[in-house]
Amino acid sequence: MTVFALLGSTALWLLYSWLAAAIIASFLSGRKGYGERVGLASGLLLNFVGVVIWLVVPPRAESLWKKVGPIGRGGDKRRRDAIAEESGHGGGPQPPPARAEDAGGGASPTG
Repeated sequence: MTVFALLGSTALWLLYSWLAAAIIASFLSGRKGYGERVGLASGLLLNFVGVVIWLVVPPRAESLWKKVGPIGRGGDKRRRDAIAEESGHGGGPQPPPARAEDAGGGASPTG
């Protein structure tokens, strides 16, 4: 029975390493401008060899790897906003106003 327990724990650690390799390869390929799906596929199929491959593949010119760095967020908020504008992500949707009066329309509740 102990042999089965050891095999089970080893299989669990191998599963964790397989998933970690897929996550890291997906992150690297997305950061280098090739899309996350390609990295996910290579990480799932090739395990840690896929991670090594994505460490060697050169980044595209417009990628976040070139603009921000391998892990960085882009410095201060102004620089991040400028990078978002360049890449076409433009800061995201604006939240709706909290009240109707804030939107500049609507009747007041008193009349």
